[in-house]
Amino acid sequence: MTSQVNPITTEIIRNAFNSIAEDMNAALIRSAYTPIIYEGKDCAVALLDDQGEVLGQSLGLPLFLGNLSLCVQIVADMHGWDYFGEGDVVFLNDSYIAGTHLNDVTVIVPIFWKGERIGFATSRAHWLDVGAKDAGQPTDSHEIYQEGMRWAPTKAYRAGEPVEDILTFLKRNSRFGDALLGDLHAQIAAGNTGKDRFCALLDRFGLETVWNARDDIFRQSAEMERQTIAAIPDGLYSAEGTLDSDGLSDTPVPVKLNVKVDGENMTVDLSGSADQTRGAVNCGATQTVSAARVAFKLLVNPKRPVDGGTFTALEVIAPEGSIFNAQEPAACSWYFSSLGLLIDLFVKAMSDVMPDDAAAAHYGDSMVLILTGYDESKNGELFVAVEANTGGWGGWNGNDGQDCLINNVNGSFRDYPIEVYENRYPIRIQKYGIRTDSGGAGKYRGGNGSFREYVLTNDASMSLWFERSQTTAWGLFGGRAGEPPEVMVTRPDGTELRALKTNAEPLEAGAVIQVKTGGGGGYGDPADRDPALVKADIENRYITESEAERFYTA
Repeated sequence: MTSQVNPITTEIIRNAFNSIAEDMNAALIRSAYTPIIYEGKDCAVALLDDQGEVLGQSLGLPLFLGNLSLCVQIVADMHGWDYFGEGDVVFLNDSYIAGTHLNDVTVIVPIFWKGERIGFATSRAHWLDVGAKDAGQPTDSHEIYQEGMRWAPTKAYRAGEPVEDILTFLKRNSRFGDALLGDLHAQIAAGNTGKDRFCALLDRFGLETVWNARDDIFRQSAEMERQTIAAIPDGLYSAEGTLDSDGLSDTPVPVKLNVKVDGENMTVDLSGSADQTRGAVNCGATQTVSAARVAFKLLVNPKRPVDGGTFTALEVIAPEGSIFNAQEPAACSWYFSSLGLLIDLFVKAMSDVMPDDAAAAHYGDSMVLILTGYDESKNGELFVAVEANTGGWGGWNGNDGQDCLINNVNGSFRDYPIEVYENRYPIRIQKYGIRTDSGGAGKYRGGNGSFREYVLTNDASMSLWFERSQTTAWGLFGGRAGEPPEVMVTRPDGTELRALKTNAEPLEAGAVIQVKTGGGGGYGDPADRDPALVKADIENRYITESEAERFYTA
Protein backbone atom coordinates (compact mmCIF):
# COMPACT_ATOMS: atom_id res chain seq x y z
CA MET A 1 0.00 0.00 0.00
CA THR A 2 1.33 3.44 -0.92
CA SER A 3 1.61 5.92 1.92
CA GLN A 4 -0.67 8.94 1.84
CA VAL A 5 1.73 10.88 4.08
CA ASN A 6 5.10 12.17 2.93
CA PRO A 7 8.11 10.68 4.78
CA ILE A 8 9.02 13.95 6.49
CA THR A 9 5.59 14.26 8.07
CA THR A 10 5.76 10.60 9.11
CA GLU A 11 9.08 11.21 10.88
CA ILE A 12 7.73 14.31 12.61
CA ILE A 13 4.75 12.32 13.90
CA ARG A 14 6.92 9.33 14.86
CA ASN A 15 9.13 11.55 17.01
CA ALA A 16 6.09 13.35 18.39
CA PHE A 17 4.67 10.04 19.65
CA ASN A 18 7.86 9.29 21.55
CA SER A 19 8.17 12.86 22.82
CA ILE A 20 4.65 12.66 24.22
CA ALA A 21 5.63 9.49 26.07
CA GLU A 22 8.75 11.19 27.45
CA ASP A 23 6.60 14.07 28.69
CA MET A 24 4.27 11.60 30.38
CA ASN A 25 7.20 9.89 32.10
CA ALA A 26 8.57 13.21 33.32
CA ALA A 27 5.17 14.20 34.72
CA LEU A 28 4.91 10.90 36.57
CA ILE A 29 8.38 11.04 38.11
CA ARG A 30 8.08 14.69 39.13
CA SER A 31 4.64 14.18 40.69
CA ALA A 32 5.29 10.90 42.53
CA TYR A 33 5.19 10.71 46.32
CA THR A 34 7.52 7.79 46.99
CA PRO A 35 11.25 7.55 46.23
CA ILE A 36 10.96 4.19 44.51
CA ILE A 37 9.31 6.16 41.69
CA TYR A 38 10.87 9.64 41.83
CA GLU A 39 14.39 8.41 42.64
CA GLY A 40 14.35 4.74 41.62
CA LYS A 41 12.21 5.39 38.50
CA ASP A 42 10.39 2.08 38.88
CA CYS A 43 7.80 3.02 36.28
CA ALA A 44 6.97 3.05 32.59
CA VAL A 45 4.51 4.83 30.32
CA ALA A 46 3.09 4.32 26.84
CA LEU A 47 0.91 6.21 24.40
CA LEU A 48 -1.49 3.86 22.59
CA ASP A 49 -3.85 4.16 19.66
CA ASP A 50 -7.58 3.40 19.64
CA GLN A 51 -6.93 -0.38 19.46
CA GLY A 52 -4.35 -0.33 22.24
CA GLU A 53 -1.31 -0.56 19.94
CA VAL A 54 1.86 1.26 20.93
CA LEU A 55 2.44 4.67 19.36
CA GLY A 56 5.22 5.79 21.67
CA GLN A 57 6.99 4.53 24.76
CA SER A 58 9.46 6.41 26.94
CA LEU A 59 12.62 5.20 28.58
CA GLY A 60 11.56 3.09 31.53
CA LEU A 61 11.52 -0.53 32.61
CA PRO A 62 12.16 -2.70 29.53
CA LEU A 63 10.32 -5.54 31.26
CA PHE A 64 7.07 -3.70 30.53
CA LEU A 65 7.81 -3.65 26.78
CA GLY A 66 4.43 -3.88 25.12
CA ASN A 67 2.80 -4.98 28.37
CA LEU A 68 0.73 -1.82 28.79
CA SER A 69 -0.67 -2.40 25.32
CA LEU A 70 -1.60 -5.98 26.21
CA CYS A 71 -3.30 -4.83 29.41
CA VAL A 72 -5.57 -2.39 27.58
CA GLN A 73 -6.48 -5.06 25.04
CA ILE A 74 -7.22 -7.60 27.78
CA VAL A 75 -9.52 -5.11 29.55
CA ALA A 76 -11.29 -4.48 26.25
CA ASP A 77 -11.72 -8.24 25.79
CA MET A 78 -13.22 -8.44 29.28
CA HIS A 79 -15.59 -5.49 29.09
CA GLY A 80 -15.65 -4.18 25.52
CA TRP A 81 -14.06 -1.00 24.19
CA ASP A 82 -17.04 1.09 25.33
CA TYR A 83 -16.00 0.35 28.92
CA PHE A 84 -13.51 3.20 28.53
CA GLY A 85 -15.55 6.38 28.87
CA GLU A 86 -14.45 9.97 28.55
CA GLY A 87 -13.05 11.20 31.85
CA ASP A 88 -12.58 7.66 33.22
CA VAL A 89 -9.44 6.45 34.97
CA VAL A 90 -9.02 2.68 35.14
CA PHE A 91 -6.47 0.92 37.32
CA LEU A 92 -5.51 -2.74 37.80
CA ASN A 93 -2.76 -4.89 39.28
CA ASP A 94 -4.02 -8.48 39.08
CA SER A 95 -0.94 -10.63 38.48
CA TYR A 96 -2.84 -12.99 36.21
CA ILE A 97 -3.92 -10.09 33.97
CA ALA A 98 -0.95 -7.72 34.03
CA GLY A 99 1.53 -10.50 34.69
CA THR A 100 3.63 -8.75 37.34
CA HIS A 101 3.45 -8.52 41.12
CA LEU A 102 0.67 -6.68 42.90
CA ASN A 103 2.86 -3.67 43.71
CA ASP A 104 2.97 -2.80 40.00
CA VAL A 105 -0.19 -0.83 39.27
CA THR A 106 -1.33 -0.04 35.74
CA VAL A 107 -3.35 3.15 35.20
CA ILE A 108 -5.25 3.70 31.95
CA VAL A 109 -6.55 7.12 30.86
CA PRO A 110 -8.72 6.97 27.68
CA ILE A 111 -8.10 9.81 25.23
CA PHE A 112 -11.05 11.42 23.45
CA TRP A 113 -10.79 13.98 20.64
CA LYS A 114 -13.89 15.69 19.28
CA GLY A 115 -16.06 13.16 21.11
CA GLU A 116 -14.31 10.08 19.69
CA ARG A 117 -12.06 7.71 21.63
CA ILE A 118 -8.78 7.79 19.74
CA GLY A 119 -6.26 6.31 22.16
CA PHE A 120 -4.97 5.73 25.65
CA ALA A 121 -2.33 7.26 27.89
CA THR A 122 -1.10 4.45 30.13
CA SER A 123 1.43 4.04 32.91
CA ARG A 124 2.68 1.51 35.40
CA ALA A 125 4.44 2.27 38.66
CA HIS A 126 5.53 0.34 41.72
CA TRP A 127 3.45 1.32 44.74
CA LEU A 128 5.47 0.92 47.91
CA ASP A 129 2.83 -0.94 49.92
CA VAL A 130 -0.43 -2.50 48.76
CA GLY A 131 -1.40 -4.18 52.00
CA ALA A 132 0.69 -7.36 51.88
CA LYS A 133 1.26 -9.45 55.00
CA ASP A 134 4.65 -7.69 55.43
CA ALA A 135 5.40 -4.05 54.80
CA GLY A 136 6.55 -3.46 51.25
CA GLN A 137 6.38 -6.98 49.87
CA PRO A 138 7.10 -10.38 51.40
CA THR A 139 9.83 -12.72 50.16
CA ASP A 140 8.22 -15.85 51.63
CA SER A 141 4.67 -15.66 50.26
CA HIS A 142 3.15 -18.90 49.00
CA GLU A 143 -0.15 -17.61 47.64
CA ILE A 144 -1.15 -14.36 46.05
CA TYR A 145 -3.53 -13.39 48.87
CA GLN A 146 -0.51 -12.77 51.12
CA GLU A 147 0.94 -10.26 48.67
CA GLY A 148 -1.56 -7.45 49.00
CA MET A 149 -4.75 -6.05 47.51
CA ARG A 150 -5.56 -7.54 44.10
CA TRP A 151 -7.57 -5.44 41.69
CA ALA A 152 -9.25 -6.40 38.46
CA PRO A 153 -9.89 -3.43 36.12
CA THR A 154 -11.51 -0.81 38.39
CA LYS A 155 -12.53 2.79 37.85
CA ALA A 156 -10.95 5.31 40.21
CA TYR A 157 -12.57 8.15 38.25
CA ARG A 158 -15.78 7.96 36.28
CA ALA A 159 -16.69 10.70 33.78
CA GLY A 160 -14.13 12.97 35.41
CA GLU A 161 -15.39 12.51 38.95
CA PRO A 162 -13.53 10.55 41.67
CA VAL A 163 -15.10 7.32 42.89
CA GLU A 164 -14.63 8.16 46.56
CA ASP A 165 -15.50 4.71 47.92
CA ILE A 166 -12.70 3.17 45.83
CA LEU A 167 -10.16 5.83 46.78
CA THR A 168 -11.03 5.47 50.47
CA PHE A 169 -10.70 1.69 50.22
CA LEU A 170 -7.25 2.05 48.65
CA LYS A 171 -6.06 4.49 51.30
CA ARG A 172 -7.23 2.41 54.24
CA ASN A 173 -5.65 -0.81 53.02
CA SER A 174 -2.10 0.46 52.60
CA ARG A 175 0.43 1.23 55.32
CA PHE A 176 1.19 4.40 53.35
CA GLY A 177 -2.30 5.38 52.25
CA ASP A 178 -1.62 9.05 51.57
CA ALA A 179 1.45 8.24 49.48
CA LEU A 180 -0.49 5.56 47.62
CA LEU A 181 -3.12 8.07 46.57
CA GLY A 182 -0.36 10.52 45.72
CA ASP A 183 1.29 8.01 43.41
CA LEU A 184 -2.07 7.14 41.84
CA HIS A 185 -2.67 10.80 41.04
CA ALA A 186 0.90 11.11 39.70
CA GLN A 187 0.00 8.39 37.22
CA ILE A 188 -3.23 10.20 36.41
CA ALA A 189 -1.18 13.37 35.83
CA ALA A 190 0.99 11.40 33.41
CA GLY A 191 -2.16 10.21 31.64
CA ASN A 192 -3.57 13.71 31.39
CA THR A 193 -0.25 14.96 30.03
CA GLY A 194 -0.38 12.32 27.32
CA LYS A 195 -3.98 13.16 26.56
CA ASP A 196 -3.28 16.89 26.19
CA ARG A 197 -0.17 16.39 24.04
CA PHE A 198 -1.85 13.84 21.77
CA CYS A 199 -4.90 16.03 21.24
CA ALA A 200 -2.59 18.93 20.36
CA LEU A 201 -0.88 16.72 17.77
CA LEU A 202 -4.28 15.84 16.28
CA ASP A 203 -5.26 19.51 16.24
CA ARG A 204 -2.14 20.20 14.20
CA PHE A 205 -2.23 17.36 11.67
CA GLY A 206 -5.73 15.93 11.81
CA LEU A 207 -6.79 12.38 12.55
CA GLU A 208 -6.41 10.99 9.01
CA THR A 209 -2.82 12.19 8.62
CA VAL A 210 -1.82 10.89 12.06
CA TRP A 211 -3.36 7.48 11.39
CA ASN A 212 -1.75 7.22 7.97
CA ALA A 213 1.62 8.05 9.51
CA ARG A 214 0.96 5.43 12.21
CA ASP A 215 0.26 2.81 9.56
CA ASP A 216 3.53 3.69 7.80
CA ILE A 217 5.47 3.43 11.05
CA PHE A 218 3.96 0.07 11.96
CA ARG A 219 4.61 -1.29 8.47
CA GLN A 220 8.24 -0.20 8.51
CA SER A 221 8.89 -1.82 11.90
CA ALA A 222 7.27 -5.10 10.88
CA GLU A 223 9.19 -5.26 7.60
CA MET A 224 12.53 -4.52 9.24
CA GLU A 225 12.03 -7.24 11.85
CA ARG A 226 11.04 -9.86 9.30
CA GLN A 227 14.09 -9.02 7.19
CA THR A 228 16.37 -9.42 10.21
CA ILE A 229 14.81 -12.76 11.20
CA ALA A 230 15.01 -14.01 7.61
CA ALA A 231 18.79 -13.47 7.72
CA ILE A 232 19.09 -15.93 10.65
CA PRO A 233 19.52 -19.57 9.58
CA ASP A 234 16.35 -21.57 10.08
CA GLY A 235 16.58 -23.98 12.99
CA LEU A 236 15.86 -24.74 16.62
CA TYR A 237 18.12 -23.06 19.19
CA SER A 238 18.06 -24.01 22.86
CA ALA A 239 19.43 -23.01 26.26
CA GLU A 240 18.60 -23.78 29.86
CA GLY A 241 19.52 -22.76 33.39
CA THR A 242 18.13 -22.68 36.93
CA LEU A 243 17.09 -20.21 39.55
CA ASP A 244 18.62 -20.89 42.97
CA SER A 245 15.21 -21.57 44.51
CA ASP A 246 11.65 -20.31 44.83
CA GLY A 247 12.43 -18.68 48.18
CA LEU A 248 10.72 -21.37 50.25
CA SER A 249 12.94 -24.38 49.55
CA ASP A 250 16.46 -25.11 48.37
CA THR A 251 15.23 -26.81 45.20
CA PRO A 252 16.52 -25.19 41.98
CA VAL A 253 13.87 -23.96 39.52
CA PRO A 254 14.61 -24.96 35.91
CA VAL A 255 14.09 -22.61 32.97
CA LYS A 256 14.20 -24.14 29.49
CA LEU A 257 13.90 -22.21 26.29
CA ASN A 258 13.69 -23.20 22.63
CA VAL A 259 13.83 -20.61 19.87
CA LYS A 260 12.51 -21.69 16.48
CA VAL A 261 13.44 -19.62 13.44
CA ASP A 262 11.29 -20.38 10.41
CA GLY A 263 11.71 -18.00 7.52
CA GLU A 264 10.58 -14.55 8.66
CA ASN A 265 9.03 -15.80 11.92
CA MET A 266 10.39 -16.64 15.35
CA THR A 267 8.83 -18.66 18.18
CA VAL A 268 10.00 -18.70 21.79
CA ASP A 269 8.80 -21.88 23.50
CA LEU A 270 9.17 -22.26 27.27
CA SER A 271 7.80 -25.81 27.46
CA GLY A 272 9.87 -27.87 29.87
CA SER A 273 10.35 -25.03 32.33
CA ALA A 274 9.23 -25.57 35.93
CA ASP A 275 5.59 -25.90 36.88
CA GLN A 276 4.38 -22.99 38.98
CA THR A 277 6.13 -23.09 42.32
CA ARG A 278 4.94 -22.65 45.87
CA GLY A 279 7.29 -19.70 46.25
CA ALA A 280 6.83 -16.39 44.50
CA VAL A 281 8.87 -16.75 41.28
CA ASN A 282 5.75 -17.14 39.13
CA CYS A 283 4.20 -14.66 36.72
CA GLY A 284 1.23 -14.25 34.44
CA ALA A 285 1.53 -15.00 30.72
CA THR A 286 1.24 -11.32 29.78
CA GLN A 287 4.50 -10.50 31.50
CA THR A 288 6.25 -13.52 30.00
CA VAL A 289 5.38 -12.19 26.55
CA SER A 290 6.90 -8.85 27.55
CA ALA A 291 10.12 -10.49 28.76
CA ALA A 292 10.42 -12.48 25.54
CA ARG A 293 10.01 -9.20 23.68
CA VAL A 294 12.86 -7.67 25.68
CA ALA A 295 15.08 -10.61 24.75
CA PHE A 296 14.01 -10.41 21.10
CA LYS A 297 14.66 -6.66 20.99
CA LEU A 298 18.21 -7.10 22.33
CA LEU A 299 19.14 -8.87 19.09
CA VAL A 300 16.58 -7.76 16.50
CA ASN A 301 16.77 -4.09 15.50
CA PRO A 302 17.57 -2.91 19.05
CA LYS A 303 18.01 0.74 18.04
CA ARG A 304 14.51 1.17 16.61
CA PRO A 305 11.83 2.33 19.06
CA VAL A 306 8.97 0.00 19.92
CA ASP A 307 5.62 0.56 18.24
CA GLY A 308 2.55 -1.39 17.15
CA GLY A 309 4.43 -2.97 14.25
CA THR A 310 7.09 -4.42 16.51
CA PHE A 311 6.94 -8.09 17.52
CA THR A 312 4.45 -9.08 14.82
CA ALA A 313 6.87 -11.86 13.77
CA LEU A 314 7.32 -13.17 17.32
CA GLU A 315 5.21 -15.88 18.96
CA VAL A 316 5.60 -16.87 22.62
CA ILE A 317 4.49 -20.23 24.04
CA ALA A 318 4.16 -20.43 27.83
CA PRO A 319 2.38 -23.58 29.07
CA GLU A 320 -0.52 -22.95 31.42
CA GLY A 321 0.34 -23.78 35.01
CA SER A 322 4.07 -23.19 34.52
CA ILE A 323 6.07 -20.45 36.23
CA PHE A 324 5.59 -18.42 33.05
CA ASN A 325 1.80 -18.77 32.90
CA ALA A 326 0.82 -19.11 36.54
CA GLN A 327 -2.74 -19.70 37.66
CA GLU A 328 -4.51 -18.68 40.87
CA PRO A 329 -3.46 -18.85 43.69
CA ALA A 330 0.24 -18.84 42.67
CA ALA A 331 2.42 -16.28 44.43
CA CYS A 332 4.02 -13.78 42.02
CA SER A 333 5.86 -11.23 44.14
CA TRP A 334 9.33 -12.05 42.77
CA TYR A 335 8.24 -12.81 39.22
CA PHE A 336 11.15 -11.04 37.55
CA SER A 337 13.86 -13.52 38.60
CA SER A 338 12.72 -16.18 36.14
CA LEU A 339 12.20 -13.55 33.45
CA GLY A 340 15.71 -12.15 33.81
CA LEU A 341 17.08 -15.66 33.34
CA LEU A 342 14.79 -16.16 30.33
CA ILE A 343 16.28 -13.06 28.66
CA ASP A 344 19.88 -14.16 29.18
CA LEU A 345 19.07 -17.67 27.97
CA PHE A 346 17.51 -16.32 24.77
CA VAL A 347 20.74 -14.49 23.95
CA LYS A 348 22.78 -17.60 24.79
CA ALA A 349 20.59 -19.75 22.55
CA MET A 350 21.11 -17.39 19.61
CA SER A 351 24.79 -16.64 20.22
CA ASP A 352 26.22 -19.20 17.79
CA VAL A 353 24.28 -17.76 14.85
CA MET A 354 24.42 -14.11 16.01
CA PRO A 355 27.90 -13.93 17.62
CA ASP A 356 28.44 -10.25 16.88
CA ASP A 357 25.10 -9.27 18.42
CA ALA A 358 25.12 -11.53 21.50
CA ALA A 359 26.70 -10.73 24.84
CA ALA A 360 27.72 -13.00 27.69
CA ALA A 361 25.26 -13.25 30.58
CA HIS A 362 24.88 -10.45 33.09
CA TYR A 363 24.56 -10.69 36.87
CA GLY A 364 20.94 -11.52 36.39
CA ASP A 365 18.61 -10.16 39.04
CA SER A 366 17.48 -7.05 40.89
CA MET A 367 19.32 -8.08 44.08
CA VAL A 368 16.78 -6.46 46.39
CA LEU A 369 17.39 -5.40 49.99
CA ILE A 370 14.33 -4.35 52.02
CA LEU A 371 14.70 -2.77 55.46
CA THR A 372 11.62 -1.90 57.51
CA GLY A 373 11.04 -0.52 60.98
CA TYR A 374 9.94 2.46 63.01
CA ASP A 375 12.20 5.50 62.82
CA GLU A 376 12.88 6.74 66.34
CA SER A 377 14.23 10.04 64.99
CA LYS A 378 10.88 10.73 63.29
CA ASN A 379 8.45 10.02 66.13
CA GLY A 380 8.29 6.31 65.43
CA GLU A 381 7.23 6.72 61.82
CA LEU A 382 7.10 3.49 59.79
CA PHE A 383 9.73 3.26 57.06
CA VAL A 384 10.19 0.80 54.22
CA ALA A 385 13.48 1.09 52.33
CA VAL A 386 13.39 -0.98 49.13
CA GLU A 387 16.45 -0.95 46.93
CA ALA A 388 17.66 -2.85 43.89
CA ASN A 389 21.42 -3.12 43.49
CA THR A 390 23.55 -2.80 40.37
CA GLY A 391 25.89 -5.48 39.02
CA GLY A 392 28.08 -6.49 36.10
CA TRP A 393 26.97 -7.06 32.52
CA GLY A 394 28.51 -9.48 30.04
CA GLY A 395 31.27 -8.70 27.59
CA TRP A 396 30.53 -8.73 23.88
CA ASN A 397 32.46 -8.80 20.63
CA GLY A 398 33.95 -5.35 20.68
CA ASN A 399 33.91 -4.24 24.31
CA ASP A 400 33.98 -5.16 27.96
CA GLY A 401 30.75 -5.55 29.90
CA GLN A 402 29.45 -2.58 31.85
CA ASP A 403 30.40 -2.30 35.52
CA CYS A 404 27.69 -1.60 38.11
CA LEU A 405 24.66 -1.29 35.84
CA ILE A 406 21.08 -2.12 36.78
CA ASN A 407 19.84 -5.49 35.51
CA ASN A 408 18.28 -6.01 32.09
CA VAL A 409 14.63 -6.11 33.17
CA ASN A 410 14.87 -2.73 34.91
CA GLY A 411 16.38 -0.43 32.28
CA SER A 412 16.33 3.14 33.61
CA PHE A 413 15.76 2.01 37.20
CA ARG A 414 18.30 3.55 39.61
CA ASP A 415 19.67 2.68 42.99
CA TYR A 416 19.19 5.53 45.44
CA PRO A 417 21.75 8.29 45.89
CA ILE A 418 23.35 7.87 49.30
CA GLU A 419 22.26 11.35 50.37
CA VAL A 420 18.61 10.59 49.66
CA TYR A 421 18.77 7.18 51.31
CA GLU A 422 20.39 8.44 54.51
CA ASN A 423 18.06 11.40 54.72
CA ARG A 424 14.91 9.31 54.48
CA TYR A 425 15.88 6.26 56.53
CA PRO A 426 17.69 5.57 59.82
CA ILE A 427 20.47 3.79 57.97
CA ARG A 428 24.02 4.85 57.09
CA ILE A 429 25.86 3.71 53.97
CA GLN A 430 29.52 3.67 54.86
CA LYS A 431 30.96 1.90 51.81
CA TYR A 432 29.95 1.83 48.17
CA GLY A 433 32.00 0.88 45.14
CA ILE A 434 33.00 -1.50 42.39
CA ARG A 435 33.53 -5.13 43.42
CA THR A 436 37.00 -5.92 42.10
CA ASP A 437 37.56 -9.28 40.34
CA SER A 438 33.85 -10.10 40.11
CA GLY A 439 33.59 -9.92 36.31
CA GLY A 440 34.44 -12.97 34.24
CA ALA A 441 37.77 -13.01 32.43
CA GLY A 442 37.75 -12.89 28.64
CA LYS A 443 39.11 -11.22 25.55
CA TYR A 444 36.43 -8.76 26.53
CA ARG A 445 36.09 -8.75 30.30
CA GLY A 446 32.75 -9.12 32.07
CA GLY A 447 31.64 -6.07 34.00
CA ASN A 448 32.18 -5.96 37.75
CA GLY A 449 29.44 -6.00 40.33
CA SER A 450 29.06 -3.50 43.13
CA PHE A 451 29.31 -3.55 46.91
CA ARG A 452 27.49 -1.57 49.57
CA GLU A 453 27.81 -1.61 53.33
CA TYR A 454 24.84 -0.48 55.41
CA VAL A 455 24.89 0.30 59.14
CA LEU A 456 21.57 0.36 60.98
CA THR A 457 21.14 3.29 63.36
CA ASN A 458 17.73 1.95 64.36
CA ASP A 459 16.30 -1.52 64.95
CA ALA A 460 14.85 -2.90 61.72
CA SER A 461 13.84 -6.09 59.96
CA MET A 462 15.63 -7.22 56.82
CA SER A 463 14.30 -9.05 53.78
CA LEU A 464 16.56 -10.20 50.96
CA TRP A 465 16.01 -11.45 47.44
CA PHE A 466 19.34 -12.18 45.76
CA GLU A 467 19.49 -14.65 42.88
CA ARG A 468 21.73 -16.36 40.34
CA SER A 469 24.32 -17.89 42.68
CA GLN A 470 23.86 -21.31 41.03
CA THR A 471 23.51 -20.33 37.37
CA THR A 472 25.97 -17.45 37.49
CA ALA A 473 26.69 -15.09 34.62
CA TRP A 474 28.19 -17.46 32.06
CA GLY A 475 30.78 -16.48 29.51
CA LEU A 476 30.67 -16.99 25.74
CA PHE A 477 33.26 -18.35 23.32
CA GLY A 478 35.83 -19.18 25.99
CA GLY A 479 35.00 -16.35 28.38
CA ARG A 480 34.83 -17.12 32.11
CA ALA A 481 31.74 -16.83 34.32
CA GLY A 482 31.23 -13.91 36.68
CA GLU A 483 31.25 -14.24 40.46
CA PRO A 484 27.97 -14.94 42.31
CA PRO A 485 26.36 -12.49 44.78
CA GLU A 486 27.07 -12.48 48.52
CA VAL A 487 25.33 -10.94 51.54
CA MET A 488 26.77 -10.99 55.04
CA VAL A 489 25.23 -9.46 58.17
CA THR A 490 27.34 -8.81 61.26
CA ARG A 491 25.20 -8.31 64.35
CA PRO A 492 26.26 -6.03 67.22
CA ASP A 493 27.31 -9.09 69.28
CA GLY A 494 29.68 -10.19 66.49
CA THR A 495 27.63 -13.12 65.20
CA GLU A 496 27.27 -13.40 61.45
CA LEU A 497 24.46 -14.30 59.10
CA ARG A 498 25.06 -15.24 55.47
CA ALA A 499 21.97 -15.48 53.31
CA LEU A 500 20.66 -14.56 49.88
CA LYS A 501 16.94 -14.87 50.58
CA THR A 502 15.23 -14.19 53.87
CA ASN A 503 12.04 -12.53 55.11
CA ALA A 504 11.65 -10.03 57.98
CA GLU A 505 14.87 -11.02 59.75
CA PRO A 506 15.04 -8.90 62.96
CA LEU A 507 18.21 -6.82 63.35
CA GLU A 508 19.31 -4.49 66.10
CA ALA A 509 20.77 -1.02 65.71
CA GLY A 510 24.46 -1.30 64.96
CA ALA A 511 24.10 -4.29 62.64
CA VAL A 512 26.24 -4.09 59.49
CA ILE A 513 24.94 -5.45 56.18
CA GLN A 514 27.50 -6.10 53.44
CA VAL A 515 26.02 -6.57 49.98
CA LYS A 516 28.04 -7.78 47.00
CA THR A 517 26.46 -8.32 43.58
CA GLY A 518 27.70 -10.62 40.86
CA GLY A 519 29.73 -9.78 37.80
CA GLY A 520 29.06 -10.39 34.12
CA GLY A 521 30.50 -13.15 31.98
CA GLY A 522 33.52 -12.69 29.77
CA TYR A 523 33.49 -12.93 25.97
CA GLY A 524 36.25 -14.76 24.13
CA ASP A 525 39.44 -16.48 25.32
CA PRO A 526 41.18 -14.49 28.09
CA ALA A 527 44.52 -15.32 26.45
CA ASP A 528 43.52 -13.08 23.55
CA ARG A 529 43.03 -9.98 25.70
CA ASP A 530 45.21 -6.99 24.86
CA PRO A 531 47.96 -6.80 27.53
CA ALA A 532 47.53 -3.02 27.63
CA LEU A 533 43.91 -3.51 28.67
CA VAL A 534 44.94 -5.94 31.40
CA LYS A 535 47.44 -3.40 32.71
CA ALA A 536 44.77 -0.67 32.68
CA ASP A 537 42.35 -2.96 34.52
CA ILE A 538 44.89 -3.47 37.29
CA GLU A 539 45.61 0.26 37.54
CA ASN A 540 41.89 1.05 37.70
CA ARG A 541 41.30 -1.70 40.29
CA TYR A 542 38.86 -3.59 38.11
CA ILE A 543 41.05 -6.64 38.62
CA THR A 544 43.89 -7.52 40.98
CA GLU A 545 47.37 -8.62 39.94
CA SER A 546 46.60 -12.14 41.14
CA GLU A 547 43.52 -12.24 38.89
CA ALA A 548 45.66 -11.10 35.96
CA GLU A 549 48.26 -13.79 36.66
CA ARG A 550 45.54 -16.43 36.97
CA PHE A 551 43.71 -15.73 33.72
CA TYR A 552 45.73 -13.40 31.51
CA THR A 553 49.29 -14.72 31.73
CA ALA A 554 50.24 -16.99 28.85
